[in-house]
Amino acid sequence: MEQRSSDLQDGFKLLQVGTRKIQFYEIGSGEPVLMLHGGGPGASGISNYSKNIEALAENFRVIVPDMPGYGGSTKGIDRKDPFGDLAGSMLQFLKGIGIYKVHLIGNSLGGACALRMGLEKPNVVSSLVLMGPGGVDTTRSLPTKGLNRLFDYYSGKGPSLEKLAEFIRDYLVYEGSEVPSALIEERYRSSIDPEVVKAPPLRRPKGIPNFKNLDFTRDPRLSKCEIPTLVLWGTEDKVNRSSGGPSLQKRMQNCDLYLFNKTGHWVQWERAEEFNSITKSFISLHSQPKVWARG
Repeated sequence: MEQRSSDLQDGFKLLQVGTRKIQFYEIGSGEPVLMLHGGGPGASGISNYSKNIEALAENFRVIVPDMPGYGGSTKGIDRKDPFGDLAGSMLQFLKGIGIYKVHLIGNSLGGACALRMGLEKPNVVSSLVLMGPGGVDTTRSLPTKGLNRLFDYYSGKGPSLEKLAEFIRDYLVYEGSEVPSALIEERYRSSIDPEVVKAPPLRRPKGIPNFKNLDFTRDPRLSKCEIPTLVLWGTEDKVNRSSGGPSLQKRMQNCDLYLFNKTGHWVQWERAEEFNSITKSFISLHSQPKVWARG
């Protein structure tokens, strides 16, 4: 069953995390799973994982935040080190809700945030599930067409419903006709929040970017990372190149890789049934065994 954020307003919670407020949704019980959304215009936790939340909540305690800069959370992120800023905020968020060990699921920008969290605090992360994560081999070639469209959304004549529909249908997924208009309209309304328009979380970098903060393959900690990792990537991803999958598998010590044919940037949405099944199995395999009391 697909969920819309408008259907869940009563279920949202707010948590003060430092100077920020983080909006999040929580459902299910069991080992905690934190789901981190992508960074496209109007993105939010619920809209990114509308086809996955209920399925995963059958087995786990699922927590779906809006990351800083998005949805109902405080706007603005550190453009000099966006991955580090988001990772630090999400680690504080986990501490604030009393979670000290968690499985991380991250798509695109959320994947970069999850991976950075694993590198910064590996003892906090039970496993990683990454879908087309950002920050992999980003310095080896020019930005993709999809990434350029993302960066340009707030430039020129500014945001529009037509601009967003083109980005989602032509660059985020393989079969654009399958994306319902309601989803695009909901994301458009979020994308024109005055605070977001004033300071978009992702836009074209000015000057020379700090590649150390934007490309994980330059981080020496990546090769030392022992966290069980599952990388899922669409072969037709127009935002983050699918060649990043083999690159991560080559560099990480415990990394499995699945490439999905005729699939774009939204593996969790385009191949939801397979994503839900694979992810459930992977997280269950790397969950802590339960200790049962003897009667």
